[in-house]
Amino acid sequence: MDGATILLVEDDRELAQLVSDYLTKNAFKVHIESDGLQALNYIKEHSPQLVVLDVMLPSMNGMDICKHARVFYQGPILMLTALDEDMDQMLGLELGADDYVIKPVKPRLLVTRIRTLLRRVTPSNNFNESQVEEQRLKINQASRLVTYDDADISLTAAEFDLLVMLAQHAGDIIDREAIVQNLRGFEYDGLDRSVDRRISRLRRKLNDNSQDPTLIKTIRGKGYMLCTNYSAFVDS
Repeated sequence: MDGATILLVEDDRELAQLVSDYLTKNAFKVHIESDGLQALNYIKEHSPQLVVLDVMLPSMNGMDICKHARVFYQGPILMLTALDEDMDQMLGLELGADDYVIKPVKPRLLVTRIRTLLRRVTPSNNFNESQVEEQRLKINQASRLVTYDDADISLTAAEFDLLVMLAQHAGDIIDREAIVQNLRGFEYDGLDRSVDRRISRLRRKLNDNSQDPTLIKTIRGKGYMLCTNYSAFVDS
């Protein structure tokens, strides 16, 4: 995790340098891009381990970068959003961002969120392996690959970890509080809608009808549940 290469996409040069200096002091390698199109090209050519992405940028905004990058880039994307722009936060998550930090940026919080995201994409050896009879959904943690009905499913880091969490507790209801605490590292405040957005994206990618889902069920007032008849083979 230390020494990870981070692409910082920010056109405020003073802010970009301050953030870069702080990340460098915390053992990260930082590359700065101030132009949206150049940032997208950098992601495609160099595949950094994590992208910190501002919304307002020249030539191509952060939302468009996120949308286009998700075609070929599976690493974590952390969006920088304005305090009063809830729509930016929701749209960013809908387009495939893994998390967001509200501006003005608090460097210590930014580092915490970055480390949390990088930890999630680093395979561990403490994953419980389980196998069931119906293996329509298969998850391999070491390679972070998912197949459903033998078709490869491309997931972001956050989507993958949410699916793993559901699969580990297939048949059990997991509440939003537990999901937010596990995936974002802080207490659920009753307002955070990132979980709902990720569930929506998972359903879409798994062809699970959002109006009448059969794979990932919404238990009204309680949380979400992965149905046991679709239980995963989870391979470490």
